[in-house]
Amino acid sequence: MKSKLSSLGGLVYSTEAGRMCPACRQPVAQCICKQAVVPVGDGTVRVSRETKGRGGKAVTLVKGLALDAAGLTALGKQLKAACGTGGTVKDGVIEIQGDHVDKVMTALQAASYKVKRAGG
Repeated sequence: MKSKLSSLGGLVYSTEAGRMCPACRQPVAQCICKQAVVPVGDGTVRVSRETKGRGGKAVTLVKGLALDAAGLTALGKQLKAACGTGGTVKDGVIEIQGDHVDKVMTALQAASYKVKRAGG
């Protein structure tokens, strides 16, 4: 019983271009299907504090920004510098290490965003 290679999901790796995207069959560096469209929100940026799944350590989450990936990364870098701590951008959410809700809200308001505190 031979199965077709195409039914297995297609090309995953090429010695010429490296890792390949299974959806658009382009090299991962040139993938066109993963380019996120700018999310549309209600115009309000929500800032919250969360500890779930982090061993009790608090992180400040910034959600609802209508920016592309490069814009989120740049804003995340500015917020990390303003708080003097580390962080990351995951799935359109900026995560800042530590409880810095007030600092983040102040920095976003100074950048003329409409900000709201979310959660408790």
